Amino acid sequence: MSTPAADRGSTTVSERAVRRIAERAATEALAPGEVHVGRGSAAVRGRRARVGVAVTLPYPAVLDEAGERVRSYVADRTAGLTGLVVPSTRVRVRELRVRERERERERAEGTVALPSEGASREGRAWRPWSQRRFPVAVLALLCAALCGLLLYDVVSVHAGDRSPARWRAHLMDWLVTHGPDRGAWPGAAMAAAVFLLGVALLVLAVTPGRRRLLPMARPDAGVRAVLDRRAVASLLRDAVAETPGVTRVRVGVGRRRARVRAGLGFGPPGPARRAVAEAAEETLAACGLAKSLRLSVRVRTEPAWRAPAPPEAKSAIGVAASTRRSADEPAP
Repeated sequence: MSTPAADRGSTTVSERAVRRIAERAATEALAPGEVHVGRGSAAVRGRRARVGVAVTLPYPAVLDEAGERVRSYVADRTAGLTGLVVPSTRVRVRELRVRERERERERAEGTVALPSEGASREGRAWRPWSQRRFPVAVLALLCAALCGLLLYDVVSVHAGDRSPARWRAHLMDWLVTHGPDRGAWPGAAMAAAVFLLGVALLVLAVTPGRRRLLPMARPDAGVRAVLDRRAVASLLRDAVAETPGVTRVRVGVGRRRARVRAGLGFGPPGPARRAVAEAAEETLAACGLAKSLRLSVRVRTEPAWRAPAPPEAKSAIGVAASTRRSADEPAP
C-alpha cells in the first residue's frame, strides 16, 4: 500500500538558498570574472520565487544585451536548481568596471600608472571596521525599554488623571536627596558610571575594532582583503614545525608583531635558529600583509637535548666500531 504524496512530507526551499543560487548564477552569465555581484534578494511564495541581483558589468559592453543575458540566465539557472517557477527576475546594474585585458593594454601603453610595491603594502593599509551590532542592539533595546516605561507613566498621569507610579515618585525623592551636589556617594558613583559609559561609547564609535583581522596588500583599488591572525599563526606554526630538530612550536600573532617560540630536540642551536627565522620570514612574506609584522624568534633546547659530538669524537667512534666489527669476525 503506497502513501499519498501529500502525506509523505514536503520540501521547502528557503529564501536564503534561492538568493545564494541567484547570486552565483549571475556570476556565471558572462565570461568568468566579468560579472561582480552584490547582495541579492529573493521572495518565495509557494512554488513561485522572485529574485533580484545587483551586478557590476564589464566596460565597454552593450548594457541592454548584457543585462538581458544576465536576467535570463539567472531565471533559468535558479528555476533549474531549485525546482521553483521564477516569473520575475530583477537585475540592477550598479556600476561598470574596466575589463582586465583593457587595463593590461593601458598599462602596457603607459596610460595607467602602476602603484609601487611599497605604496601598495604600506601606504594603502586598510583596517576593517566593525559594525558592533550586538552591543548597539542591546543598548538600544535597554534605552528604548526605559524610555517607553517612563513615557507610559507620564502619559497616564497627564492624560488619564492617574497618580504617578510609586517607583517614579520614590526615584525622584531619592535623586533629590542623593544627588551629586549633596555629597552622597551613591549619586557620585552613578555620575561616574554614566561618564564611563559615555567614554566607552565614544571609544567604540571612533575605533575600527576587529582586531583579529590583518589587512592584506591591495593589488587593485577595488580589492580589499583581510587575513585572520589565527590563520597567520597556523601558517607560521606549520612552517616552523617542518624545520629539522624542532619538536615543539608556539606562535603568537598580534597586530604589529609575531612571536615564534620553538623547542629544539636535537641538532646544533645556531643553525636551527637561523632555519626557524628563515622559515618564519618566508611565510610572513607569502601572506601578503599590507604592513609587515615584526618577527621575534626564540629557540630553546628541550630537556632531552644533548650537544652533538665534535667531528673528532665522531671519527674516533667510527674507528672503534669498525675495529670491534673486525675483531668479532671469525678468522678464515
